[in-house]
Amino acid sequence: MDFETGMENLTSVCDSDCDCSPDPALLADFKRAIHALGGKWKLEILFALMNGAVRFGALRRSIGGITQHMLTTQLRELEQDGLVSRSAFAEKPLRVEYELTDAAYGLLPAFKEILSWSRLYGDARLVASQQA
Repeated sequence: MDFETGMENLTSVCDSDCDCSPDPALLADFKRAIHALGGKWKLEILFALMNGAVRFGALRRSIGGITQHMLTTQLRELEQDGLVSRSAFAEKPLRVEYELTDAAYGLLPAFKEILSWSRLYGDARLVASQQA
């Protein structure tokens, strides 16, 4: 999808007398994506699942600081949004695995861009905080 945001050249596409409101349909799509990915832990959960199915306990251990309750809540929301699938296996003890859906794997290019951005600009923030 091609659309102009005005950020391509870091200049405004508006004159002082125009209405700079974003396209309502584009804004609605953006809000839906932000809602699905928003939250303190969702992106970390999705990133942790990028290499395949993971059991609940291993997933919790891989994300430092998240509580069992919060992980459960975030996984349920991700499942409702169609980004994570849950598989329960009738074993003793019960085994539950979570994995990304095809829709979530579509985020891989975005994750790669975020990592590139972090490598480029993340160090600048670290250097600035050390100089302060």
